[in-house]
Amino acid sequence: MNRLIVVASASAAMLTVALSQTVSSAQSQWAEVAQALGKSGTEMPGGIYRVGMPRTDLKVSVDNVEVKPTFALGSWVAFMPMGQDAMVMGDLVLTEDEVMPVMKKLAEGGLEITALHHHVLRARPATFYMHVSGHGRPTELAQKLHDAIALSKTPLGNSPAQSAQEQPTLDTAAIDRTLGARGQMAGGVYQVNVPRAEPIREHGMTIPTAMGLAEAINFQPTGSGKTAITGDFVLTASEVTPVMRALLENGIEVTAVHNHMLDEEPRLFFMHFWANDDIGKLTNGLRAALDNVQVSKTAAN
Repeated sequence: MNRLIVVASASAAMLTVALSQTVSSAQSQWAEVAQALGKSGTEMPGGIYRVGMPRTDLKVSVDNVEVKPTFALGSWVAFMPMGQDAMVMGDLVLTEDEVMPVMKKLAEGGLEITALHHHVLRARPATFYMHVSGHGRPTELAQKLHDAIALSKTPLGNSPAQSAQEQPTLDTAAIDRTLGARGQMAGGVYQVNVPRAEPIREHGMTIPTAMGLAEAINFQPTGSGKTAITGDFVLTASEVTPVMRALLENGIEVTAVHNHMLDEEPRLFFMHFWANDDIGKLTNGLRAALDNVQVSKTAAN
């Protein structure tokens, strides 16, 4: 009996050590990625390491609304572990003169540019969104991304911690009830992400939601009971037309429809939108659009 206890205790100790080594290895890997990229990120569900790089250097307005960096100017990259390698996906916010230098550098480094487009109309100055993808050693990918991003004016380095979170001026509880998902404040913007119901795969691998596959809806208050909204719906082909109609019928502009990836299954289309109007009207319109999308029944951030 004592021998069984000793063996069981030893096995438990070995498992604890193994788990500790795995966690330590992952932390070390992401620390190296952060150093190579020039900015640290956050580990997300599914082991995804996501780094946000908002364009705080830009002053962009749409219809006389100055958009906050977390509203429509949020560059990001996300790394998914694949053994000793990783897959990286991301979306870089660039000005017109930054597009070609960054694109050429990414291509030289073996990274794929999977999309280039705008998200909103009438932006001053105009901004473009470059989607990137790649496979390889995480630190090498991070270094290549750094070298390309450094050709833009995207701020790198870690910002000092904010002493207090900006308080929302929106009825976020009402937004959550209407959309059926909980959001979070980020830089004065209320962000709601609604995951899709079915798994998305690329090259036989399931791609987690944190790699940019959620229905993304952002709210920025603009005063007098109004709010600006933007984001993108992640849609299968059969959902594109019903969602577009629902948005248009509720006074919400559809500003772009395109792909972000090359080989995903099922094939996805990303529909971007914009409006600045009564918060209740817009939230109901977004709900009408979501009713045409196969989203997770347990949607939550």
